[in-house]
Amino acid sequence: MVGRPALCAVVVSLAGGLSAALLVPRAAVELPGARPQIDAADYPSIQAAIDALPPEGGIVVLPPGEFELSEPLFIRRGNVTLRGSGTATHLKNVNRNGKPAIVLQHPSGKAVPRSEQLWRITIQDLRITGNDRSGPGLVANRINELTLENISVSHNGADGIVLDHCYEDPRIVNCLITYNTGTGLNLIGCHDIVVAANQLEENGDGVRCTDGFNLCMTGNCLDDHLGDGVVIENTYGSVVSGNMIEECRGAAIVLDRDCYGITLSANVIAHNAAGIDLRDAHGCAVSANTFTIMRSFALRIGPGSGRITVTGNNFSDSYIGEGRWRRPPGDRHAGGLVLEGTREIVVVGNVFAGVNPAMIQASVPEDAAVVSEGNLIVDQPGRSQRSAAPQP
Repeated sequence: MVGRPALCAVVVSLAGGLSAALLVPRAAVELPGARPQIDAADYPSIQAAIDALPPEGGIVVLPPGEFELSEPLFIRRGNVTLRGSGTATHLKNVNRNGKPAIVLQHPSGKAVPRSEQLWRITIQDLRITGNDRSGPGLVANRINELTLENISVSHNGADGIVLDHCYEDPRIVNCLITYNTGTGLNLIGCHDIVVAANQLEENGDGVRCTDGFNLCMTGNCLDDHLGDGVVIENTYGSVVSGNMIEECRGAAIVLDRDCYGITLSANVIAHNAAGIDLRDAHGCAVSANTFTIMRSFALRIGPGSGRITVTGNNFSDSYIGEGRWRRPPGDRHAGGLVLEGTREIVVVGNVFAGVNPAMIQASVPEDAAVVSEGNLIVDQPGRSQRSAAPQP
């Protein structure tokens, strides 16, 4: 392997009782089993540094600098870490033919058998940008135990990050994903997914999770997306909790196409075109969310959904107490709950404050089995009442 030789410090004695430490070349790594770290600055290209990894894997460290990519960087083996020097390491995709900046993939391609899929790749501490005709920032195909940490992905002409059937335990944490034409984070066929403490702004959609299992999405901030905030389809056993979702042109959260067993809890959903839209979801809980200044409905349960619990939520306008509102009269949107052709719904212990045109709009079959009780409806300050069961 070509590279700068390792150095070690040797203390030498000088006249007058002084001493000094000299750095001298070290012939080999001394720790049994250790492999040397690869410094990409010692190679003619980043791809050459990655290709210098042994079959067993290792770590490649990227120096600060702006590095233009006309072709994707490929990582084709497992147990690899690609680590930059923070956002000072800028991978700039200048390709204008729809190619991504980084591809993680087995040498045999996407159709590799499960028994041969790659495991344990980490990308961390770097910045990826594209252009209006570039592909995604990063694409991972069938990589298990993938970790993306502290990376910035922005201005790509397609999705920001695509994880395609990264089945076992993908983790996306502490990343900034912004201004991508497509979806910020696109999760396809993934399992046991952690999406935590990320910031996503002004992508097409914020996050999409399709044909997956067990999404744990918590502590993220999503803002200003041109489509929907979070779209979950054909996925079960998941939780979306403790997120801030604001000012999306579409809905804040969409559940569609055979979703079940999902909890949406303790999110702040503010000033979106719509709130939570349950298009095809069953056996789900919507609890302890704050819906504020919604331009249309805050929560819609459509005809493809049922067996939903709605409890402990707050539906409100911009009232701040003492007869005052933060926003002027023409901008006091406060959407409510829409029950449309659904059945087997429990609506208990919610607050509907200043909601218009109606707190609960229900158009359901006579035998829909809708329970609505213990809710507080506030029309104006000082004027409140308990809700009655919605009438179809």
